[in-house]
Amino acid sequence: MKAIFGVDIGGTDIKTGMFSEDCQLIEKWSVSTDLSEHGKFIIPAVATGIREHMAIHNMKPEDVIGIGMGIPGPVDPHGYVKKCVNLNWKEFDPVAELAAYFPDCTIAAGNDANVAALGEYYQGGGAGSSSMMMVTLGTGVGGGVIMDGKIIIGAHGIAGEIGHIPMNRKEILTCNCGNKGCVDQCASATGIVRYARQMMESSEEPSTLREIENLTSRDVCNCAKEGDAMALRCIETCMEPLGAGLACFSHAFDPEVYVIGGGVSNAGDLIVEAIRKGYKEHMYLSEGADIRLAKLGNDAGMIGACMLAAKR
Repeated sequence: MKAIFGVDIGGTDIKTGMFSEDCQLIEKWSVSTDLSEHGKFIIPAVATGIREHMAIHNMKPEDVIGIGMGIPGPVDPHGYVKKCVNLNWKEFDPVAELAAYFPDCTIAAGNDANVAALGEYYQGGGAGSSSMMMVTLGTGVGGGVIMDGKIIIGAHGIAGEIGHIPMNRKEILTCNCGNKGCVDQCASATGIVRYARQMMESSEEPSTLREIENLTSRDVCNCAKEGDAMALRCIETCMEPLGAGLACFSHAFDPEVYVIGGGVSNAGDLIVEAIRKGYKEHMYLSEGADIRLAKLGNDAGMIGACMLAAKR
């Protein structure tokens, strides 16, 4: 049998999938990421895992069509990494490193958010569209842009970084990037909790949020789903700048679909509807892009990495 391997390299785990020639997942596995000695053992671990599964399936080197990798940091069009803090890499070429183990197949690497977006574009929430932007709502807000099946990186590698579009001119706190009013400061999991606490501190309005110790964004979303007025207002307040930011992006690039993923998106339609409301309020056209939930979950990175190699 012939196969393509998709590898999602994270700071905690390395998730690898083995795929058929038409990019359907056959099996997957994960190992812990060894960050010691500047991450020098990461690529050997990737190679070892692939070789072990090749042996299980009686595969020869020529049966490996390609290997794609998603990496948590900036990656140039050739797969070179100048710096990746999460993996302790600096001036590192993971493509060349892996090619030493698999010299006869296609090897490709890309930023993990962009690669996950590619997975959603082909097999997830963006399937069937010609252009898509994936927005990931987690501890921060990230994004990846796909146009006609290709990842758009941009001249400086920041295409799709929707989280650092300044949308709130009234913000007084500084974002991690050094600016103020970024989408990241409100639409992230961290931002939702911050806004909820501000709302509780600024009024005596009754809310079930007040009964929760160690409040999380999931708590806020759950209370909003149950009809808590303050929680609902918090979600709408936090998602409105993101919706407005997506409207700005639409006016520049006009994607067909926005796909919303990440931990915060687990709240489902609550989040999508709040984003859609902010989006429509700032759109020139009455409809604009469709806004959907991501479908692939934690497999998006592996699937996208497979597609990255398959499309080379």
